[in-house]
Amino acid sequence: MEWMAIALFVCICAVLLLGYPVAISLAGTSLIFAGIGYLSGGFDATYLTALPSRLYGILTNQTLIAVPLFVFMGVVLEKSKVAENLLLAMSALMSKYQSGMAASVVIVGMLLAASTGIVGATVVTMGLLSLPAMLKRGYSASLATGTICATGTLGQIIPPSIALVLLGDVLSSAYQKAQLSMGIFSPESVSVGDLFVGAMVPGLLLVAAYLIYVIFVARNKTQVDETSENNDNVLAFDGTLLGALLPPLSLIFIVLGSILTGYATPTEAAGVGATGALILALGKGQLSFGRLKEVSQETTRITCMVFFILIGASIFSLVFRGFGGEHLVQNFLTNLPGGVVTAMILVMTLVFVLGFILDFIEITFVVVPIVAPILLAMGVDPVWLGIMLAVNLQTSFLTPPFGFALFYLRGVAPAHVKTSDIYRGVVPFIAIQLMLLLALAIWPSLATWLPDLVYNS
Repeated sequence: MEWMAIALFVCICAVLLLGYPVAISLAGTSLIFAGIGYLSGGFDATYLTALPSRLYGILTNQTLIAVPLFVFMGVVLEKSKVAENLLLAMSALMSKYQSGMAASVVIVGMLLAASTGIVGATVVTMGLLSLPAMLKRGYSASLATGTICATGTLGQIIPPSIALVLLGDVLSSAYQKAQLSMGIFSPESVSVGDLFVGAMVPGLLLVAAYLIYVIFVARNKTQVDETSENNDNVLAFDGTLLGALLPPLSLIFIVLGSILTGYATPTEAAGVGATGALILALGKGQLSFGRLKEVSQETTRITCMVFFILIGASIFSLVFRGFGGEHLVQNFLTNLPGGVVTAMILVMTLVFVLGFILDFIEITFVVVPIVAPILLAMGVDPVWLGIMLAVNLQTSFLTPPFGFALFYLRGVAPAHVKTSDIYRGVVPFIAIQLMLLLALAIWPSLATWLPDLVYNS
């Protein structure tokens, strides 16, 4: 009945393409297949008896507590207009330079990624504030929209990242499972903190590559000389730049610094970050009861979505295993010519292709738990694998037709900006992400060097 496992995966992808809710699609389709398999004698229903313990494990998972805390921190900072102040101050400062607006969007995107980590909020905020200004200054619609979409997704790779939290939890279980399969009964662990540290160098390299690209292209495509803008505004904003930069930078330093120095786990640091965000909002006079209620509702909505999908993915994984799907995938990957190299190439290609139709959360909870234990058992470094997957999953926000960053920007872009402009604009940035993925494949130390230095020094 292994063919049922393949049919299950294909049917779930098809149901998701029809637009049904992710969690219900995962759970409902899996249970329908389980029922068909049970009636035909090809599925052992005792697999589903493990579901209560799995759900209890999800709801009591200490690592996943970081998810609502980081979301809360990001929503508070977004509602308190930290992003708006950053963008205005940085744009005013850099407007005296050629290509300054494009560079400021990338830099602000990096800072927002490290402080909020919420792709939708970042893309919408920068789309509302910077897109009209970039178009007015002569930037092509494709370059302006591509820059905003791409920099908005930096929150997926630059810590503290919710994507890295979810990946860290999945890889931790996969790594222990892989070691047990190899007869190692005192398994080592990989933590979210390991991925945070490992993502720093690749994340900064990606920002540098974005900056080089936008500065080079903007110099050739910008029709308006940005240096002709009134510099009086620049001087007026210089005095407020420190006030705009210092609060989020301080919060970033506290959150990431506590993790790197070992004073706090990522979950504890997330609690510190959430508290710090409230203090910043209170200091700016942006914290009212109504706004706090709005923040709490948004945090609850996003958190419930993540955990609901995780529950649906747990049902899928049990049914997929009951049909022998894991053995099928393991036999396929381990028997490929070229061994682990071919297996990694195939998995990375699969994740990239699935990114066109699935969200990063779906891929993290559905695909990664199937392939990660196999790759780790073949000797792949868990931190390197986690960063490779994170960079690859970042492309899912930009790849049409279902890239969420494209939808977010389309919703706030002026009517004269065509959807084709947005699609065309993100192509070079997807290519840059793939080049980073290739660099990580050739030089794994880009992801593993800093964790080794921090934790082994």
